[in-house]
Amino acid sequence: MKEVTLKVKAEKYQFFLELIKSLDFVQIEDEGDSKEEIIANLKEGFMEMKAFKEGKTKGTPIEDFLNEL
Repeated sequence: MKEVTLKVKAEKYQFFLELIKSLDFVQIEDEGDSKEEIIANLKEGFMEMKAFKEGKTKGTPIEDFLNEL
């Protein structure tokens, strides 16, 4: 099987995804995070924010954060 990487405009992504799903010879490996993964990530983020507000953890200075990018 060959692999192809495509870039699709955000507003056309859902349409394109549905189109290629209808093709029996196309295998889609990763459609993004599942609903459960998104909820788990949000819960983790809120817990981290709560710990920061309570002074249990320290934040990262914006300069350090931007330097990591």
